[in-house]
Amino acid sequence: MDLGLVLKIAGIGLIVTVLCQVLNKNGRDTEATMVSLSGVIIVLFMLVSKLGELIKVIEGVFGIG
Repeated sequence: MDLGLVLKIAGIGLIVTVLCQVLNKNGRDTEATMVSLSGVIIVLFMLVSKLGELIKVIEGVFGIG
C-alpha cells in the first residue's frame, strides 16, 4: 500500500476528529455527526479506487481476466 494514501487517510481522520470535538463542545451534535459521516464517505471513495486496482492485479496474477 502506498504510504501517501495512509498519510492522507490519517490526516482526514485527524481533521474530522478535531472538527467533531469542537462541534460537540458547542452543542452541535447533529453537525458533528454529519462531519463524521462525511469523513467516512471520503475515505471510502479513496479506498474504492485502490480496491479496483487490487482486483486487477489479482486477476492478472491468477490469469482470470
